Amino acid sequence: MVALRLRRRRLSADLDRRHGWATELTFLLERHPRTSWAAKGTAGVHFWLEVHDHFRRDCASLEVAADDYRHERVAAAQLAVIATSRLGGLVANLHGHHQIEDFHYFPAFRQAEPRLTAGFDVLERDHAALQQDVAKARAAVLELRTAAESGTDSGGRETLVLAAEHYIDATARLCRRVCRHLSDEEELVMPLLIERGDY
Repeated sequence: MVALRLRRRRLSADLDRRHGWATELTFLLERHPRTSWAAKGTAGVHFWLEVHDHFRRDCASLEVAADDYRHERVAAAQLAVIATSRLGGLVANLHGHHQIEDFHYFPAFRQAEPRLTAGFDVLERDHAALQQDVAKARAAVLELRTAAESGTDSGGRETLVLAAEHYIDATARLCRRVCRHLSDEEELVMPLLIERGDY
């Protein structure tokens, strides 16, 4: 009889290649799977998930604006106005949230459960990577605003279209990676909050 060998899931530090946590970091998630959070969750769990859902809604609103532009329901100049406000809100809230995590929550979580330290290290590195994505998205929306303010005569139309597509691509990348990070963070943090109580 051939013994079956379980494949160990390995952790990728790259947000675009990561598909869940390495096996050694899932011991609490196995006890408290996502499907149990609503029933088991404390006030802290529900608050944390609501904050994350707010980020997901912010990303969805950016995607709606991009879709409206692609389907010609809004012009590029309108997209520039909408995007500036919506992206600014997402970025400000995300920055504050990550600061609190890096300087308060993650150190406390490492102390409470040292076996998860490698996971919190990865989440902190995600924050640095997401800051680079934020910088690119902000540069892209500035490029879009500048192109929109320059008008559409003498080649300006092509510049405006390229700036809009550049902005949409940069924002899509940011939001895709933010949502991957949020999901991974939840699968590390929520089981810990349920197991140990709120912080």
